[in-house]
Amino acid sequence: MKSRTVGEVMTPEVAHAFRDTAFADLMLLLDRRRVSGVPVVDDDDKVLGVVSEADLIRHQAAGVRESRAPGAVTVEGLMSTPAVTVHPEQRVSDAARVMERHHVNRLPVVDEEDRLIGIITRHDLLRVFLRTDEEIRAEVADEVLGHELGVPPGAVSVSVMDGVVTLDGQVGRDLDLPAAIRLAWRVDGVIGVVNRLVPA
Repeated sequence: MKSRTVGEVMTPEVAHAFRDTAFADLMLLLDRRRVSGVPVVDDDDKVLGVVSEADLIRHQAAGVRESRAPGAVTVEGLMSTPAVTVHPEQRVSDAARVMERHHVNRLPVVDEEDRLIGIITRHDLLRVFLRTDEEIRAEVADEVLGHELGVPPGAVSVSVMDGVVTLDGQVGRDLDLPAAIRLAWRVDGVIGVVNRLVPA
């Protein structure tokens, strides 16, 4: 069993801005690429921050002083820093938790030197987690119980309702019950596990 990684679902071609990108140019970039936010990088492609439509709206709400020359506002004064990033080998479920914890809609994906290599959005996560109950049931039964734990086919009843997995039945005392629950939780799309397994 292998959980999906960030690298498998990220978008590698990333629209990005530089700290000296002008406000008007940023607006054009967002409109042209049809995105709601972009990472901000330096000349070495290292991520400095993220600028989003929310940042632009806050800026507009605060009002721009009329004395400023057109184009004087740059991304550096708008972006949110430091950027919250993830690495390509991290699990998609971990990225989802990071997004939730930091209340962000996108995460720049960086390599070991913090250079931008991709981006993952809430939409990317939804594509992973919107799996049918039958797809989840089959993976738990075949991969988790069968392949990983060596449980004979049909020995454990696996049912799934709205992403909640229920494991039911009598199992041998040699089965590692905590491992069964932990591995079932790691299956993409699972939002809960109900354990009804009892030793035979």
